[in-house]
Amino acid sequence: MGGKETGDDAPLEENVGQRFDRLPETPSERTVEGRVSRVEVVDYFDDRFGIPPETFDDYTFWEKGAGKVWIYAGEATSPIELESLGMTCLRTRQEHWKPTTDFAQRFGRQATECVIELDRGEAARFANGEDQELEWDGDWGYLIAAHRIAGGLEPLGIGLYLHGELRSLVPKGRRRDLEA
Repeated sequence: MGGKETGDDAPLEENVGQRFDRLPETPSERTVEGRVSRVEVVDYFDDRFGIPPETFDDYTFWEKGAGKVWIYAGEATSPIELESLGMTCLRTRQEHWKPTTDFAQRFGRQATECVIELDRGEAARFANGEDQELEWDGDWGYLIAAHRIAGGLEPLGIGLYLHGELRSLVPKGRRRDLEA
């Protein structure tokens, strides 16, 4: 892992932008104002996407910066300073929590709710970062966009569905032109 443990550099009651702090297990264990708990994160993924809580039994959740939540398959000393730990999975310090594309691609197969299935052309446009008008009878907000490949539904990333439009949130550096 290769990081520097921070020891007494800063109290655990404050957010330090360059330090990973493990999320408290429950809201009652919170020491940093605004920091979410592990229970809240797991409940969000269950409530919004139907991902069973036990999916995350072998993972720990961390915050680095204000509201950038990371998921890590393992344990580590908290707090710890290093460049990355696992992968970013969620942005929480905004009005609506936003899952990341990496999270959708890694855990989206377990989702049973708020998954919009795209046909080949729609999936290609989504992967290219294009917004498109689509019918969807589910909740508005962040969705996992997916496409059926070889009999299985494969998550492509996170989209934002509002007013009949699916907005692709595929990061610019990861967009692909699949229609060629």
